[in-house]
Amino acid sequence: MIRDERAGDAPAIAALITRAFAVAEHASGTEAAIVDALRAAGALSLSLVAVQGDAIVGHVALSPVGIDGVEGGWFGLGPLSVDPARQRRGIGAGLVEAAIAWLRASGAAGCVLLGDPAYYRRFGFVSDPMLRYGDEASPYFQYLSLAGPAARGQVTYHPAFDAG
Repeated sequence: MIRDERAGDAPAIAALITRAFAVAEHASGTEAAIVDALRAAGALSLSLVAVQGDAIVGHVALSPVGIDGVEGGWFGLGPLSVDPARQRRGIGAGLVEAAIAWLRASGAAGCVLLGDPAYYRRFGFVSDPMLRYGDEASPYFQYLSLAGPAARGQVTYHPAFDAG
């Protein structure tokens, strides 16, 4: 079952994110702190959890991003976390699909993320060197345009992404 984060879920979400990213190849170790900082700043636009029984086994976050310094209905997806013992069972895909459905329903212009192109391509994400995060174009930085033209420029995340 996928549902919105509820009051009292934050500790379980932080623990899940920590477990999930402990085995991730490109983890910074700050992913749980980022979600906590987004929540504290009121910048966690969407926080969904996947629940099996009483356990939170997956989580995805959406937060607003700026493109060339302007917030125009674009969001960043991430981090996406699934309990390592339950990966490769469709939990992450269900969370991404639910997040995209929320973006569409809310009239968002689009979504960006940093992740494996082989995984996120199935949801329609593509990379384009005209949309950048950091100094270099990367196939791992991807976007999904939902309304209007594809975005071009430099993407900036909320300062909470400097947490940790």
